[in-house]
Amino acid sequence: MAITARLYRDGALAEADLDPMKVSEVLEEDGTVVWLDVDHPTPEAMATLQGEFGFHELAVEDSLSPHQRPKAEQYEGYYFLVCYLVDGDPKGIHPRELAAFVAPRYLVTVRKDPDIDLAAVVKQWEAHPDRLAGGGGAMLYVLLDHVVDGYFETVDGLEERTEDLEEQVLADDDVGDARKAIFALRKELFRVRRAVAPLRDVLDSLQRRTLPVVTVPLEPYYRDVYDHVLRITDYIDTLRDILSSVFDAHLSAVSNRLNETVKRLTSWAAIVAVPTLIASIYGMNFHNMPELSWRFGYVYALVLMGGLSFALYRFFKRRGWL
Repeated sequence: MAITARLYRDGALAEADLDPMKVSEVLEEDGTVVWLDVDHPTPEAMATLQGEFGFHELAVEDSLSPHQRPKAEQYEGYYFLVCYLVDGDPKGIHPRELAAFVAPRYLVTVRKDPDIDLAAVVKQWEAHPDRLAGGGGAMLYVLLDHVVDGYFETVDGLEERTEDLEEQVLADDDVGDARKAIFALRKELFRVRRAVAPLRDVLDSLQRRTLPVVTVPLEPYYRDVYDHVLRITDYIDTLRDILSSVFDAHLSAVSNRLNETVKRLTSWAAIVAVPTLIASIYGMNFHNMPELSWRFGYVYALVLMGGLSFALYRFFKRRGWL
């Protein structure tokens, strides 16, 4: 567990390693904004912050408990948010939970997953000090914009995999593997959508401006992030529809392959049935049977079986069954 605090004064970094116990004193100064980050939180650390910032016990409990639904809850003077950063690799999609407390003068991030890297977010803050005039709301915008950009990268990767699956199914190759890949990809799309879709409600509640976190100058930026979330949600739904079509094509390919197999088996069964029938008739050993005592009866039976089998083979070959 680690707690990092950075102090910004008039948009510029004033102190990179602020004592977390002095945050309340620093916030009394004009023009100051504080970002405090908790990596892998513990109950003791969150209890300390609860005493320093006055966080509600329910919000602190949610910041410690994993697998929270993305949400934004309003408390006296601040918002509590939960969102998920999503990244993907060949092994699958990895949602990483992040909680945040945001007020006009501070942003507290709680990284439940130690793999979450906010270095790019901090770099954006310090590259545009004029934006930090918006306080905690401006910080939160950059953070949410970073989260949403990650969604785009992840969904782009899922789109490429969907296109590869589509080509594989249309080429009628590895049908069994394609089925497994389709179900796996649909599951990953569902996981991404479960992280993205609730974020619409989060951004909508922030834009109501019941607290002075999202100021009027920040409204266009939050609307832009909101629009991006809507686009990603539609993008995911489109990919799910495409996957449904790919699955239907896969079922058609399986059905066609099964039909071809049945036709071949039926053809060979018919070819084998003819000599079997002739052999079974002449194998009954009755005394009064035609050709039973004929000198060339054995040769005749073999030629008859071979000729009829060859005729059936030619017939099924012309029909495309073999």
